[in-house]
Amino acid sequence: MTDLLFGFQGRANRAKFWLVALAILIVEMILFAAVFGGAAMSGDPERMAAAAGPLAGIVLIIFVVAATWISIAVAVKRYHDRNKSGWWVLIVLVPVIGGLWYLIECGFLRGTTGPNDYGPDPLAAA
Repeated sequence: MTDLLFGFQGRANRAKFWLVALAILIVEMILFAAVFGGAAMSGDPERMAAAAGPLAGIVLIIFVVAATWISIAVAVKRYHDRNKSGWWVLIVLVPVIGGLWYLIECGFLRGTTGPNDYGPDPLAAA
């Protein structure tokens, strides 16, 4: 499991991609609810800043860094599953179309059947 979340080698199928994205979203919602509580519902930035102390800021920064690393690692594995270089992750930096391209490529298109340059088919091992 740690290899899936933190390593950049190998392949990951669509199910793992979506499960990781869902897990990050759920942890994010719980974390933000715990840190900001009802202050976030008010929409008042001053009230939100008062609700979040310095420790909460550190926790949020650690979460953002970890979630970003995990997201990039899983995305690289998805591109590997499509028999493409992990550098294709940088497509998200292209305005407008980059994010859509990334979503379609990683979230909806099937990986290559059988082994490819990046390893064995993750569906064949299942």
